[in-house]
Amino acid sequence: MYRKLYVRTLISVVMLLTLLIPGTSSLTAQPAAPQMSQQLDSDSLLFVKETSITNAIARLEAGELDLYTYMTANPAIAQQVAASPSLEAYTNYGSYNELTLNPSGPVFSGTGKLNPFAVPRVREALNWLVDRDYIANAILGGLGTPRWHALNTVSYDYTLAADAAHALELVYGYNKTLAQNVIAAEMMALGATLIGNKWQYAGEPVELIFLIRVEDERRQIGDYVANQLEDIGFTVNRRYVTAGEASPIWMSSNPADGLWHIYTGSWVATVVSRDLGDNFLFFYTNQGLNVPLWQAYVNTPEFFEVAQRLGTHEFATVEEQRALLVQALELALEDSVRIWLFDRALITPRRAAVSYASDLYGSFNSSYLWPYTLSRTGAYSTPLTIATVSFLTEPWNPLGGTNWLYDRPIIGATGDNALLRGPYNGLALAQRIESATVTIQEGYFARQTYDWVTLDFAPTIPVPGDAWADWDAAAQRFLTVSEVYTQPVTALRKSVVTYPVNLTSSVTWHDGSPFSIADILLNIILTFDPAKEASAVYDPAAVSQLNGFKSVFRGVRILSTSPLVIETYMNTVALDAEHCVSTWWPTYTTGPGAWHNLTLGLLAEAAGEAAFGASKANDLGIEWLDYVSEPSLAILNNQLSAAQLTHYIPYSPTLAAYISAPEATARYTNLAQWFSDRGHFWIGTGPYYLREIAADRSTLVLQPYTAFPDPPEKWDDFTTPAIPEVSVSGPESIERGETVTYTVSITLDGQPYPDSDIEAVRYQVLDSANRVWLIGDAVSAPAFGLAHARVTTTTGAWLIILDAEATRRLPPGSSQLIVTAASKHVVIPGYADQPFIGPGAEIYLPLVVR
Repeated sequence: MYRKLYVRTLISVVMLLTLLIPGTSSLTAQPAAPQMSQQLDSDSLLFVKETSITNAIARLEAGELDLYTYMTANPAIAQQVAASPSLEAYTNYGSYNELTLNPSGPVFSGTGKLNPFAVPRVREALNWLVDRDYIANAILGGLGTPRWHALNTVSYDYTLAADAAHALELVYGYNKTLAQNVIAAEMMALGATLIGNKWQYAGEPVELIFLIRVEDERRQIGDYVANQLEDIGFTVNRRYVTAGEASPIWMSSNPADGLWHIYTGSWVATVVSRDLGDNFLFFYTNQGLNVPLWQAYVNTPEFFEVAQRLGTHEFATVEEQRALLVQALELALEDSVRIWLFDRALITPRRAAVSYASDLYGSFNSSYLWPYTLSRTGAYSTPLTIATVSFLTEPWNPLGGTNWLYDRPIIGATGDNALLRGPYNGLALAQRIESATVTIQEGYFARQTYDWVTLDFAPTIPVPGDAWADWDAAAQRFLTVSEVYTQPVTALRKSVVTYPVNLTSSVTWHDGSPFSIADILLNIILTFDPAKEASAVYDPAAVSQLNGFKSVFRGVRILSTSPLVIETYMNTVALDAEHCVSTWWPTYTTGPGAWHNLTLGLLAEAAGEAAFGASKANDLGIEWLDYVSEPSLAILNNQLSAAQLTHYIPYSPTLAAYISAPEATARYTNLAQWFSDRGHFWIGTGPYYLREIAADRSTLVLQPYTAFPDPPEKWDDFTTPAIPEVSVSGPESIERGETVTYTVSITLDGQPYPDSDIEAVRYQVLDSANRVWLIGDAVSAPAFGLAHARVTTTTGAWLIILDAEATRRLPPGSSQLIVTAASKHVVIPGYADQPFIGPGAEIYLPLVVR
């Protein structure tokens, strides 16, 4: 639940910004670019502001801009970009829509009116009533992928169960006649009658109150769905509402009061998730939110158990997880308190010469890898110009500064991380660590994909008594497990992170200061100190965050300083070993921070001059610290002068063992020179540094950091997603009882897709009525050859072997073999199909009958 709340917070930021930005506007004159203090180089990144997508496209076409970071779902803009020889766009899928249904009833206690959606079968039938292809193509202009499930179509979980999901999508495809027949049977069972093609109950028309949002295409979607409902006999009361008008009704009112029947829902996620299994628990059960609508959800015992097991990771293998997902997909469609409609396809436009690793959900704004992969082909004498809606929206500081969507990627470019998030599969990538070992308590499930992490299991994981478990803010020292707990302590997982031997000699802060272990130790200290009343920088707003962390944290200790090895104990287990690693790298909530530049803010906060957090600054009437703007800069500069005079070491009872007086002197000297040269105190260890902000704050320049230790091509393999390209060949007709083989070819850009990079290749056989008769897994040709002593080295080739027993099951007439190939590197699977004529079946039935 803690993770869910964090994701919802990010959602609110994205949704707010989406509402603030107009989709189109007339082209307006652009202000003259402000003069920078120095000539910009061709490798500089010039950030400018642009709030109009129409203006942005015109400026991109003219070559005035190279990239626009705003994501748009405007079909006309998408067509314009597609038709332009000089423009291209990345597509992302982080936004999704559904119809939220009121399940109370079947008669509302507040009104005495009938609510057909209290009946699961009626809700289920709406899946046949809604033509998702029509919505995606006619209303969204092709910028949408039809969706039937609680799983994003671009996600690991969907890929894991893609064959079953796809089969269900065929079963629940648009079929208005079937929907009408099913709903009619249920309505009559409720006591309703169809008079003059209008449903009536207790002598009155059956009226459906439809809350239709008006801010975007949901108005058109609502009208389309309302028309469909009216066509089959319902009277629809279309209530056009804004977000503020709708929320008190659909989310906060008692569903039994009967104030609404349907709502046009929309959700947003910003990064590719590795675990959407808990979506069933969140979206369908009373465990999701503590609001009246969610508390009205009632499930079958089977569905609740499956949802809970997925949500709490009660499975031991990937196969068991997949089986639960398949069950959940089927049961959720039978429940259907939500009718999923589509995953929105948004585009981020750019010049064709520009490329970067774009996150499949959040595009540029959520991509960890954009600063490492951004490139521009051709010869240029001008900076690469990036337009965004806004930046410098709120103060920049590492601990509690801006978290606005358009500030985050700029800040991210100035920092580095021990781990990066893959833009196409959501997995953590090793960036600044050498390796990691994760130990999980037996009985809990976790999987491993990349070889930089080693996964093992243990019956119990005791936490050593000398591990740090808490912090004494008065004495400024760590408290050990033995001091904090009276009983032995265990954890569900342990991670041991080994940093490179040359960490402190290869990594430097932008002011030239060598990276040190003290930078990491300060991060550990600041996890605790601001939430302690005895701290000089106590902030009441930090208490709840620390309490949440301490509920799962069990201890940390430094095993070695050369190389740096950190061991961390936690009481949480993620499904991926890569996400069970705790690094303590000094990238804080809102940016990177070195111990010496953070010290200036800590001193200012202790003196009551400013605060890192907005709420504390507001409560005390002091400055919200801003490391790039006045009046904070004067405050920080005064603290720098004081720190230089005393060779100040923060939290010296602990950090003096890791920071010498000469090192402190050198760092403050570097920072003073940096401030003199750059006019701000923002430093990181990332591939770009903040070079300059124009006086009017309308432009900002990032410059490549020449001392960055990585080669520029390190992450080039992530510039484009490695989506498998699948084809299948084999017999066009099958005789009963024969053994047949289909060959599946999986390639990427015309080259064989490495077998080791394929998660699974699955198949299913459907008849002409979309009933499933066979399911199974393909085997790689090399593995099959070795197992059967055949000589073959073909990679990218997989075999589907239907033996005599399987072909006896096949139905007569036209059938279809559908193949799904799931890659470890991208959550978009590859598909192919092969039609054939089946021989007929004597005694067998389909695996799924609908």
